[in-house]
Amino acid sequence: MSDPQGYVSFVLHAHLPFIHHPESEDYLEEQWLYEAISETYIPLLTNFQKLVDEKVDFRITMSLTPPLLNMFDNKLLQKRYIKYLKTHIELCEKEVKRTVYDSRLNELSKYYLDRYSNDLHLFKDVYNCNLINAFKKFQDIGVLEIITCGATHGYFPILYVTEQTVKAQIGVGVQTYEKYFGRKPRGIWLPECGYVPEADKYLKEFGIEYIITESHGILYADPAPLFGTYAPIVSPEGVVAFGRDMESSRQVWSSINGYPGDFNYREFYRDIGYDTDYDYIKPYIASNGVRVHTGIKYYRITGKDCEKDYYNLQWAKDSAEKQAGHFFDSRKAQISHLAPLTENPPFILCPYDAELYGHWWYEGPYWLYTLFKKIYYDDCNFKLITPGEYIDKYPNMQIASPCRSSWGANGYSEVWLNPSNDYAHKHLHVAGDRMVELAHTYPNEMNELKRKALNQCARELLLAQSSDWLFIITNGTMVDYAKKRIKDHIGRFTKLYYQIKEDSIDEKFLKDIMEKDPIFPDINYMIYS
Repeated sequence: MSDPQGYVSFVLHAHLPFIHHPESEDYLEEQWLYEAISETYIPLLTNFQKLVDEKVDFRITMSLTPPLLNMFDNKLLQKRYIKYLKTHIELCEKEVKRTVYDSRLNELSKYYLDRYSNDLHLFKDVYNCNLINAFKKFQDIGVLEIITCGATHGYFPILYVTEQTVKAQIGVGVQTYEKYFGRKPRGIWLPECGYVPEADKYLKEFGIEYIITESHGILYADPAPLFGTYAPIVSPEGVVAFGRDMESSRQVWSSINGYPGDFNYREFYRDIGYDTDYDYIKPYIASNGVRVHTGIKYYRITGKDCEKDYYNLQWAKDSAEKQAGHFFDSRKAQISHLAPLTENPPFILCPYDAELYGHWWYEGPYWLYTLFKKIYYDDCNFKLITPGEYIDKYPNMQIASPCRSSWGANGYSEVWLNPSNDYAHKHLHVAGDRMVELAHTYPNEMNELKRKALNQCARELLLAQSSDWLFIITNGTMVDYAKKRIKDHIGRFTKLYYQIKEDSIDEKFLKDIMEKDPIFPDINYMIYS
């Protein structure tokens, strides 16, 4: 196909907060990473590899956030992931024995045994425990464009009260990316798609060409964009903004008519962690005896008011193929409708949380694989493209200022600032101001101990600023953990701040928190000056 009528761009946002507890193995939250590796990251890498092996030309964009990269690179977490897999393999072996009474269940238990065994083989023998290089390989061959994010996913529309804290989020995000990928990132997924014009000058300073924003960030731009979200706009500072396409998002996201609700798909909430005999499952659940998800799920969604039926792998695949066809036809129709109306070929941005693919929607990675093959082989009026490639092809675009916005509920900041979590902001703002003060009071500090303490202050502040904690408190899940994290990091920061000011740094305390919070080993606190 020569020149397509339009383009579709998939952007997956791969992010988890930095969770690292060398002091204890009892933190359930660490499992978020292991589940994501097994259910999202390895399945995506496996399907990218299949497409490459089958010589299918495709394009996808992913943000791999700095906390995620730091966890991928952490030896302790790599070891614990291997332990997690071995425990799962042991449980699966027991399940194969336990379910002999039912051939359908038994087949599923064998499937899970194969799957976790394969994860262990891939992680250890194929990836050498290095998922960063596994993703980098696809970027280097040109099918994946990896973009960056704020250093710890700090939410710009509230942080910008102290602008240097936004500068540091962007700067450390870019530096982390360069360290791991050996090049500069072209784009950034704004944390929570939170846009404020005050951030543009720092995006520019660190060489960011484009941002991913929420639909109304573009639609309410000033002046109004001629082509809505179907063409990028460029801000007066020179930052290109791409906005989410609502129609394609709804088909995937919507809990009512979105694809993941298909009755043939795996039911996320029915898990053997809750279903099996307590004494049997006890060694495989939380250390305090609380039942939790194990990832081994035998049921399909089935329907609203009926007894759940067993999951059927083939039926699930059939549904994914059918829905890939539906998405494909919908985009074709959308492109042929839009093509006569836009100056350049229309651009449709499909941004999603990466964890939707595999973790929440188990069949998601297979759906993507099927869709990308369809786009390549079938008669198609559009092509897959990355935002970077689109800018290179069509550099002329309308100048307009995006409006303040986010992709949170109701489109602005209430998820991260509301009566459930507003107490945290005064502490975050005070710490932000103090960090700037430290950078100005001790410019390029030569004393090694003091310098270590200043850099650790920067780490603690960044970790406290993670938007995840505020989001978790609003959502009411794992609230105690999120509150503890804000309190711990602000507490560590404040203690160090006073020790630096009073020239009485407690080396034992500093060493302890450097081991607990080893994110950004190369950070330079002067980024706050």
